[in-house]
Amino acid sequence: MATPSKRASPSKAKQSPKLLPATPESGSKPFLRFYHSEALRKKTLSLLSVIEQAQDAAAHRTALANLVVELTNAGLDYYFMKQLKLAKPGFLVEQSANLGMAGAQQVMGSVIRQVIGRMDSTQLLSVCGSIRQLML
Repeated sequence: MATPSKRASPSKAKQSPKLLPATPESGSKPFLRFYHSEALRKKTLSLLSVIEQAQDAAAHRTALANLVVELTNAGLDYYFMKQLKLAKPGFLVEQSANLGMAGAQQVMGSVIRQVIGRMDSTQLLSVCGSIRQLML
């Protein structure tokens, strides 16, 4: 004997407008984004425009790598350090977390710079496009 499917009632299945996905292709995929400073947003948009309009995007590898490191650090701070501080775990735990995150950021920064530093113009433009998608 078949069992009835457990479906949410239509009223429960509706999402509020603020929960709808930003882009059509992200409609079926969950996402998680973070807030960063207005200065970092302006810097990001400016550099992306420069790279996208450059005859040789590869000339901007170092600047893009540094920007990706800065965005990564901002994301780690938003998702981990800021939330840890809100939890008020105590001075020792916060200092241990700061030290651990600083080490992780140094390693990640080195890897990011090496990888982006070896990319050609087409690959760099792809990274720029990905960053723009994340900013939607």
